[in-house]
Amino acid sequence: MAIEKEIKGKEAAPAEEQALVTYQTAENSEYGEIVLSINRCSKVVKGGRNFSFGALVVVGDKNGKVGYGYGKANEVSDAIRKGGEAAKKNMISVPRRGLTVPHSVTAKYSGSSVLIRPASEGTGMIAGGTMRAVLSLAGVVDVLTKSLGSSNPSNVVKATFKAIKMMQSKEQVLEKLGKI
Repeated sequence: MAIEKEIKGKEAAPAEEQALVTYQTAENSEYGEIVLSINRCSKVVKGGRNFSFGALVVVGDKNGKVGYGYGKANEVSDAIRKGGEAAKKNMISVPRRGLTVPHSVTAKYSGSSVLIRPASEGTGMIAGGTMRAVLSLAGVVDVLTKSLGSSNPSNVVKATFKAIKMMQSKEQVLEKLGKI
């Protein structure tokens, strides 16, 4: 009974903070890592089952650069490390206008479709867990998003990155038009 009272008495962290665990790597402390999903796969062999793990990791500097990677290994920690290394190799820059995105964009990858819209200052991040991780590590503060279709984390991350690649800043558009 005393243990239950202690557990109930403690203030629980919000669900968003519980779901998104941030890991700091030793060599590059300027990048934040979030592990979005860990998949366990088993192979039946003569002596029993061999388990392997896959980890989907998002890495960002909270200043306009973000990347994702998928690492596979026989240990969870190795899979997370490999995923982080793959994410750092797959970094892209996110165009921003102040603390939000420059314009609305919709992107589809496999069964997942995402909608990302700019928001006025002070709105905060209205986003689901997977897109929230990507956009927060990119340094976007005010944004409205909606994930449509499949909620598979891998496909939602890929659709989000596709949407980010479709975004253009005002300077990029003017340069394309030849006005700069």
